[in-house]
Amino acid sequence: MLVSDVDGTLVTTEKVLTQEALDAANGLRAAGISLALASSRPPRGMAMLVEPLGLTLPMVGCNGAIIVNPDLSIITVHPIDPAAAMQTVKFLAAEGLDVWVYTETDWFVRDRHGPHVEREAWILKFEPVVVSAFDERHLASALKIVGVSDQPERVASTEIKGQKRLGSLASVRRSAAYFVDVTSSRASKGAAVSFLGERLSLKTDQIATMGDMPNDVLMFQCSGFSIAMGNASAAVQAEASVVTDTNDNNGFAKAVRRYLLQP
Repeated sequence: MLVSDVDGTLVTTEKVLTQEALDAANGLRAAGISLALASSRPPRGMAMLVEPLGLTLPMVGCNGAIIVNPDLSIITVHPIDPAAAMQTVKFLAAEGLDVWVYTETDWFVRDRHGPHVEREAWILKFEPVVVSAFDERHLASALKIVGVSDQPERVASTEIKGQKRLGSLASVRRSAAYFVDVTSSRASKGAAVSFLGERLSLKTDQIATMGDMPNDVLMFQCSGFSIAMGNASAAVQAEASVVTDTNDNNGFAKAVRRYLLQP
């Protein structure tokens, strides 16, 4: 099985699923290697990839907080503890970040015109719900809380502070230069890879993973072979078995051909 990240890995910066990537997915299928997706996106934001890629395995959404079948029916879900969710919202706001909240079905924001909201709506293909404030109605079933900023250095420092502040209450990882994602401590891409491996009766050395961000390193650690994208940071690349080309230069397809399909 190959478990691949989506943004920064499978698709280009402009969110294009190239013909080369589609051909690589077909090659995996022909070789008897199953493809699964593990993304920070909610499941609704991956639905458009199911048919083109011919996906049959479960999809991992919200960094492992939810795992669904290709028809989006839920297999398992790990919401954030409501008290930890409230603490997270207050912490991110105090750090000067905008806050988004994702549940199983909805995406909540406080400012429809805030940083990256427009692009995120374009990527996910659905609109956020605008609320004046986050309360127990939103946080009782929060799967992922995102801190958003146009200052990557602020996001990076918030990740470090958040890991110390929240400790065992939640998992805190950057999913992009402008996003720091908070999920349940039980939810991570690494835990999701292990779940999929057990579900399919695969040993660790039968699983490969591919990604570009710090949240992908956790799944690198749960696979026998890991591939970092050329657009990943040096720190992420250092955690992988090999490094491929960038997502804008067909790094996904090149890695599949070179490392997974070669005899």
